[in-house]
Amino acid sequence: MSAVERPLPQPTLASAEFWRSGADGVLRISHCADCGRYFHPPLPVCPSCRGRSVALAPVSGRAVVVGFSVNHQAWLPKFPPPYVVAVVALAEDDRARLTTNIVGCEPDEVRVGMPVRVRFERLEEDIHIPLFAPDPDTTAHPLPEPREVRARPMASPRKYEEKVALTGVGQSRVGRRLMVDPLTLTVDACLAAVADAGLDLDDIDGLSTYPGPRPDGMSEGGVTALTEALQLRPTWVNGASEVPGQIGSITAGMLAVAAGLCRHVLCFRTVWESSHSALVRSGRWEASGGRATGMFEFRAPFGAMSAAQWIGCNASHYLHRYGVGREVLGAIAVTARAGAARNPEALHRDPMTLDDYFDARMITTPFGLYDCDVPCDGAVAVVVSAIETAYDRPRPPVLVEGVGTAVGERLSWDQDTLTHTPQSLGPSAHLWTRTHLTPSDVDVALLYDGFTFNALSWIEGLGFCGPGEATDFIAGGKTIALDGDLPLNPHGGQLSAGRLHGYGFVREAMLQLRGDAHGRQVRDARVAVATAGGGVPSGAMLLRKAE
Repeated sequence: MSAVERPLPQPTLASAEFWRSGADGVLRISHCADCGRYFHPPLPVCPSCRGRSVALAPVSGRAVVVGFSVNHQAWLPKFPPPYVVAVVALAEDDRARLTTNIVGCEPDEVRVGMPVRVRFERLEEDIHIPLFAPDPDTTAHPLPEPREVRARPMASPRKYEEKVALTGVGQSRVGRRLMVDPLTLTVDACLAAVADAGLDLDDIDGLSTYPGPRPDGMSEGGVTALTEALQLRPTWVNGASEVPGQIGSITAGMLAVAAGLCRHVLCFRTVWESSHSALVRSGRWEASGGRATGMFEFRAPFGAMSAAQWIGCNASHYLHRYGVGREVLGAIAVTARAGAARNPEALHRDPMTLDDYFDARMITTPFGLYDCDVPCDGAVAVVVSAIETAYDRPRPPVLVEGVGTAVGERLSWDQDTLTHTPQSLGPSAHLWTRTHLTPSDVDVALLYDGFTFNALSWIEGLGFCGPGEATDFIAGGKTIALDGDLPLNPHGGQLSAGRLHGYGFVREAMLQLRGDAHGRQVRDARVAVATAGGGVPSGAMLLRKAE
């Protein structure tokens, strides 16, 4: 960790005292005087008792490593790898955790369960970064126990899902570094979806997208840009980022139709990460700078710039707790590549073996190159229609059996669920409250695989097997193969087909249920589950074939 130039956090009115507090070498964490709970980051209300008697309080600085990732990828020019990003749980309260770096030892010496103790690095007069080093004089604390996530029962016997159907789907060209205006990709996908539904643009009375305008390769400009490009006049629009996963924008469209606001909502999602990254590297696009804000305030100073590191911490906890190896992740990656080989649209179609998986370079443990999805350029659009219009469309409608949206955990990457990807458990539990179907009724699973561990988390979260049982369930890939009991991502998923950020799974589900997944069709596919969200928040959909 020598010669590191850390990104500076931007202290806020809530966090400035935390960043200052290490000046005397003492770690101070938010504490509730009413119930005694410690918690992080600073909040005005206690997460347990909702008490307001909250203030920073000194703690011993002792903690235990509950998850870690040894980073081998250069994410920042002045933060050279390898280095360890870790989540540590404080001795006083294992619900209070910090994302940090482990220093004072070699990266390959770090283990889940290792006792550590704080030491501070001063960056500026008012900023003292809490790092942690091995503490051999302290007995290891037990790891936090997983907690069960449950969903509320249905609030009403009336289901909005029964009032809607997915009637059209379209996709633009997909590729690496296409260097095409992203709005052009959006228009291509939207026109294709509208035509697939047998509609005219004037029939579209609602628009919904995720995440709205963003300058980082993750958006075409949102509702405003598409409305101008196609001169649409919608009755209702949505362009929010805080929805149940990327496909939460489709859920929002369903709600607008079910409420009677619209008859046909055009939902769309565009990414152009591959071209954006190339522009930044070439100097033709100036990357944003400045101090770390938002969720990066507590991550960037430790070089934790990627979801690969955050989710890698959870994956390391899972592998430790359940005593399994990377083979289960490798089986998911190899299965994805086999699916991509059958999909002419996929970006990576070359054969891959488990040996290839293990021989690939490490990105950030436990994730190697093939554990990570493929950034790309492309757009997908879906039309949500009122059910009374669905059977007038030229293509068979795809019916919506249920949608899972519930937040059952803290909306945090490091403060709640450790055993799985955060927010894969709540939407999964909620989904099954909205249907009489069970996991055994699912014929094909389209599960978010930003990383292999995401797909594993959804498999267990949705109840296809119990916690820690995915290795046996997947059976080296046999169960999740095209002819297996639970075909997983037959198109190649984001791991091999390309990161279309959630919408690609809904498209594949529609193709499978309509019998249009040529070359990779799951036999007699009648029920499909699709999920999205590589973390917080997330969502799940149960779709079925119209009989």
